[in-house]
Amino acid sequence: MTATRARKMTPRRVFALPRQQSLFLPAVLNPFVQEVKLAKADIIKCVFRGIFLVPIRAIFLTLVLMVTWPVAVITTFLHPLKGAVTPMTGWRRFMCRHVMAFLGRSYYFFMGFRVVVKGQQVSSTEAPILAVAPHSTFFDGIVCIVAGLPSTVSRTENLATPIFGRFVRCLQPVLVSRQDPDSRKNTIMEIDSRAKSGGSWPQILVFPEGTCTNRSCLITFKQGAFIPGVPVQPVVMRYPNRLDTVTWTWQGFSSRTLLLLTLSQLYTNVEIEFLPPVTPTEEEKKRPVLFARTVRNVMAQALGVPVTDHTYEDCRLMSSAGELTLPMEAGLVEFTKISQKLDLKWDNVKKELEGFAAVACSCKGRRISIQEFASFLKLPISPALQELFALFDRDGDGTIDFREYVIGVTILCRPANTEEVLRTAFQLFDTDEDQRITHEEFSSMLRSALGVCDINVSKLFKEIDTDSSEFITFSKFQAFVLNHPEYAKLFTTYLELQRYQALQGVESELSSTNHVSSEDNQEESISDKKDD
Repeated sequence: MTATRARKMTPRRVFALPRQQSLFLPAVLNPFVQEVKLAKADIIKCVFRGIFLVPIRAIFLTLVLMVTWPVAVITTFLHPLKGAVTPMTGWRRFMCRHVMAFLGRSYYFFMGFRVVVKGQQVSSTEAPILAVAPHSTFFDGIVCIVAGLPSTVSRTENLATPIFGRFVRCLQPVLVSRQDPDSRKNTIMEIDSRAKSGGSWPQILVFPEGTCTNRSCLITFKQGAFIPGVPVQPVVMRYPNRLDTVTWTWQGFSSRTLLLLTLSQLYTNVEIEFLPPVTPTEEEKKRPVLFARTVRNVMAQALGVPVTDHTYEDCRLMSSAGELTLPMEAGLVEFTKISQKLDLKWDNVKKELEGFAAVACSCKGRRISIQEFASFLKLPISPALQELFALFDRDGDGTIDFREYVIGVTILCRPANTEEVLRTAFQLFDTDEDQRITHEEFSSMLRSALGVCDINVSKLFKEIDTDSSEFITFSKFQAFVLNHPEYAKLFTTYLELQRYQALQGVESELSSTNHVSSEDNQEESISDKKDD
């Protein structure tokens, strides 16, 4: 009975923290890449068609622009864009909604676009805001033409662009200025004011994703369009073509190449579907992030694609990864989810990316194996290091990517850097308890605990002993571990393993003692029977 109970009570190694479903890998790992491999037949067709179509279309597009620009100038003449701005009325509004819209449709027609509109657009009183997704190309501007030239959100610098700036003025955009520190607050206030104008302003059209994707999923929606708490009409876009010549992402064809490829097609299909307006609940009015998720889920369901928590900040991390000679996709971590779950800012994640790059600099890929992890820490592969590596390796494939690294460092290693834990680790080395660690104590402990060779011991000791005093104080030890949190967790993991193995040894002895005791009782019983 006792032996059975001992076996049931045998401890098992468990992860320090459970694998949270919310931190698992996203359904789409990289929505910012578009890999189009053109077959030889497609290239030949594009070249031969392009020889004829591109010059002809260029002529017609130029003619349309020559008519559109003076119309835009007349429409916006003496109409203010800053200060006491009022919505266009009378003949100006007629010119925008009808004449400019007609010229815009002509422009896309001569580029070869065939537009199919599904659903019905509601009025600005029913839904003051139009949310369009997925945003995947500069050709998405066609939705503005189809929607009757609603207002958009645009950078102030766009107004100064030759020719194009006049077209933007016709939309009466909500302007965003990078020079103005209060620009974001003012933009939200302007959107809120127009959305609640009772229909006097045109609808506001936004691309809530904030950057271009490959349409394989819907990434995080920015909250600006959902802060007013008014009904929003979702608008989804599709490009159902055999050859994708429109998708413009962070990794893929350049804008010039895409333009030439698109102009070389006989036609390019685009579908624009107006979904029923979504009205926020009282809770969603108080929490715009919930309203944004609701609208995104409605659109994702209509498109039949998953949702992820990637954002524009992931694109910035991609660029940073490229600068650090890592594959660009190594920077993708679903920034919104990671930052909210782990309470991290962009600068924190950027710093972790630099740390990861230091580990991965010798790797050919974007993932780190246990051998490379051990080499970076200047340690051999020991049970304690394997245990720590397993905590980082969330999907169990034997390697660590940057996403797993930043989660591991933040959840597992940073909490290990409390003063209490660090003092325990320090005392592990300080065998004579004189509040300082000599080279002999340091090397003796590392050799016995983690199997570190003398060469690597000396390198580590010199890194910690910053003033070359030939001993390590607690302050130097603490400073080193704060910059290299993996070591603190490694030491605590070693202590945990030691305790675990000690418990196993005690219970093994208890089990064997009980086994011998039961055998003795059995022999006594047999001898009694013989005596009888």
